[in-house]
Amino acid sequence: MFEKRLNNFSLTLLLFLSLGSTFVLSACNSKQETATNSQIQNDTLKLLYWQAPTILNPHLSTGFKDSEASRITLEPLATYDKNGVLIPFLAAEIPSLENGGVAKDGKSVTWKLKQDIQWSDGTPFTSADVVFTYQFLTNPKVGANSAGNYEIVDKVEALDDYTVKVTFKTVNSAWYIPFVGTAGMILPRHIYEQYNGEKAREAPANLIPIGTGPYKVVEFKPGDVVVYEPNSYFRNADNIAFKRIELKGGGDATSAARAVLQTGDADYGYNLQVESPVLQQLETGGKGKISSVLGSLSEQIQFNFSDPNKATADGERSSIKNSHPFLSNKTVREAFSLAIDRDTISNQLYGITGKPTANFLILPQEYNSPNTSYEFNLEKAKQLLDKAGWKDTNNNGTRDKDGVEMKVVFQTSVNPLRQKTQEIVKQGLQSIGIGVELKSIDASIFFSSDPANNDTIEHFYADLQMFTTGNDSPDPSNYMKNYTCDEIPQKANNWSGDNYSRYCNPEYDKLWVAATKELDPKKRQEMFIKMNDILVNDFVVIPLVHRADVAAISNRLQGFNLTPWDRNTWNIKDWKIK
Repeated sequence: MFEKRLNNFSLTLLLFLSLGSTFVLSACNSKQETATNSQIQNDTLKLLYWQAPTILNPHLSTGFKDSEASRITLEPLATYDKNGVLIPFLAAEIPSLENGGVAKDGKSVTWKLKQDIQWSDGTPFTSADVVFTYQFLTNPKVGANSAGNYEIVDKVEALDDYTVKVTFKTVNSAWYIPFVGTAGMILPRHIYEQYNGEKAREAPANLIPIGTGPYKVVEFKPGDVVVYEPNSYFRNADNIAFKRIELKGGGDATSAARAVLQTGDADYGYNLQVESPVLQQLETGGKGKISSVLGSLSEQIQFNFSDPNKATADGERSSIKNSHPFLSNKTVREAFSLAIDRDTISNQLYGITGKPTANFLILPQEYNSPNTSYEFNLEKAKQLLDKAGWKDTNNNGTRDKDGVEMKVVFQTSVNPLRQKTQEIVKQGLQSIGIGVELKSIDASIFFSSDPANNDTIEHFYADLQMFTTGNDSPDPSNYMKNYTCDEIPQKANNWSGDNYSRYCNPEYDKLWVAATKELDPKKRQEMFIKMNDILVNDFVVIPLVHRADVAAISNRLQGFNLTPWDRNTWNIKDWKIK
């Protein structure tokens, strides 16, 4: 019995010791797990994009979301900070008259490049990559959206491995446009050389890019997620803060804001087109803050000067061969403009994140025209339509003329703020006798520049379309080029070009050419203002709101620095966790 009692005691003691060790191990494991999770959290940067990227070659997409994602891996020679000061990236220095980089005759600029820079696959970066990027972007078979930045360039030469000379076709005061900023991101020659032509969109690097930036792409699911890891060949690899970046797409802008500002599930929320009162309420969550800059962006409505419903013999719709049945009339376009309540759109929807504007060209301030205005006047709009001969002759509630009903399709991207703006615009147009059908397209399609997709902004198979645009450089040359005749997207140029309205005005084109050659800043200013006035006063485009670029930033994130002249990820090499 003693032996049995002793055995029972031993068993009890062993059980006690076993449980104790379990508790100790459990507590240790819990602490280790917490520490590990904390470390993973600090090593991982989480970005939320309700407009998911679909391609990681910014030169083949018109969407800001694609450029944002690309900017993490690709770099230009230089870019502008928020004060309009040029900051070198791949360039060793900024060219100037003093250092001999800018030619005294204004016909060339010479860039000296940083040495010992490598692409993320270990291949050396040289001037040959810059020369190739020019060749790629200006190849008409590629259909690059950034080709307009290089139209004034005559040739790009590699003087040696680390010196590039850009020669212009004529005197060019805007020497700082090519290879600078978003449209200046350099592509690796050894990766893209065999795709310099019609196969450009088949290049694997469009999905898994090879870049010189701080991070490299290790996984990409278009329309869903991009995963980045440090580029071990980056020139300042030791200063990179994150072991992993997760860019998640999809959802909506409000959910992205909530994830950063209230729940703390993400560190950055992109392009928050959310009603101002909602943003302010979400910010009280205490996990993050709103960061914004009132830059060059304006939400605007574009008219289609071509007929989206009539096709040519070879099946092309919205063709320059077929004029729009009523929007090609300036009086009608003015009536449309008078029926749009910009103040309500701005005050009720944008609040502190935007203000009404009448101008297409907003920044720099010296280019903001004093010669324009906007007006909301429904009675005046009705009178103009009556004057143009558009009346409701069959009493069906919609104006008509010569058997054509005044009905429009009004399209934009999927976003609650834009859908509410559409409703306000629809209400105004309907009140003056215009039938309106609203159409919303997923942003990944709308801004994709896919020549095979009929729902892109380039195809413009609608009567009106709305989105945000603005110049990405303090020099507005390339931005104002968007409305020149040569920029019209059509089947013949594989739907490349930024003149989505199909507007063509020789007077406007002459002004643009003259402005690019003019060296006198005052005269250039007058020319660009006059171009803006043509677009606004001829009702080619209807600017609605000068809107801020708004992002949500986690309280734990530091180094974030907005500039109106580049994408928000431009300085991601400096982002860190507090």
